[in-house]
Amino acid sequence: MPTIMEYKCPCCGGKIEFDSGLQQMKCPYCDTTFDVETLKGYDDVLKEEQPQEELHWQTQAGGEWSEEDTAAMGVFTCGSCGGEIVADANTAATHCPFCGNPVVLTGRLAGDLKPDVVIPFKLDKEAAKQGLRNHMRGKKLLPKLFRDENHLDEIKGVYVPFWLFDADVDANIRYHATRTRVWSDSDYNYTETSHFSLLRAGSIGFDRVPVDGSSKMADDLMESIEPYDFRDAVDFQTAYLSGYLADRYDVTAEQSIDRANARIRESTEQAFADTTQGYATVVPESTNIRLMNGKAKYALYPVWLLNTSWNGQKYTFAMNGQTGKFVGDLPMDKAAYWRWWAIWAAILGALTFGVLLLLRLTGFI
Repeated sequence: MPTIMEYKCPCCGGKIEFDSGLQQMKCPYCDTTFDVETLKGYDDVLKEEQPQEELHWQTQAGGEWSEEDTAAMGVFTCGSCGGEIVADANTAATHCPFCGNPVVLTGRLAGDLKPDVVIPFKLDKEAAKQGLRNHMRGKKLLPKLFRDENHLDEIKGVYVPFWLFDADVDANIRYHATRTRVWSDSDYNYTETSHFSLLRAGSIGFDRVPVDGSSKMADDLMESIEPYDFRDAVDFQTAYLSGYLADRYDVTAEQSIDRANARIRESTEQAFADTTQGYATVVPESTNIRLMNGKAKYALYPVWLLNTSWNGQKYTFAMNGQTGKFVGDLPMDKAAYWRWWAIWAAILGALTFGVLLLLRLTGFI
């Protein structure tokens, strides 16, 4: 059964969290800092624990919880205030809803669920808020009230599980390409089209192709905030999770292979297509891509998630917690859109009228 791990300051007993700015553990009460390495002993429990079935329990006032219900949640006791922490089956780190104490549910990371590496957060919550402000800047069709009155319903730093795939690729691709030459004389206009068969073959190695391992996260959203700089990756330690939320994977490496293969194939096709410059058209005729030597690692990557609402709709934004890359859809002021459309239509109409008038005055029409 998962157990709670809490990091206490040996100086004052306060809760300590990972500080993304200092890249150290810090006590917010006495400002004492600790290297993550000094807390490595806390992680020894991960080597001994094995994932077990969730505890079956029932309420006194209601009916008995089903096996499906208890498999999807767990109830834990906060070591600081005694409050109950309810977490779903994939939560690996969270906060106590009563005292805010950061806790790590170590059993959720035990055995084959323990990540190989983690990229620690580099940017804090204020950077995420600033990222949203920058994202809205310069958007002419953004409703003014959304910009002026916007408030965040929720902002959270989450370590998202990713599978990192390595693979070697051999590929052979044949293209049909054309070049066009145009000239004229006093009688005719000529167009000459030359046809070519292009052959491309070679090998490419791919390292750490990421695939989101959480069904809660939209794949396109997670891929939009790539890339991550793997040079900041470190061996996993639970101390990095303190103060943030974290999910374990619920999409296995085997279930992620198809997506990894698709990403690798797309990248291979693009890399080969980049070698066919200088032609008017290039169309693939046959493609043979072979993947081999595939292997995967389990990693946690830092993501800031921001949620806000507007006119009854929810908007979700994501920011790379390492690089600051920010993505997310914004609402559009439809009235402003039609005003801009009318203005440009009027400008285009005036230009067209001016050109026609000039042609008439010069006798061309």
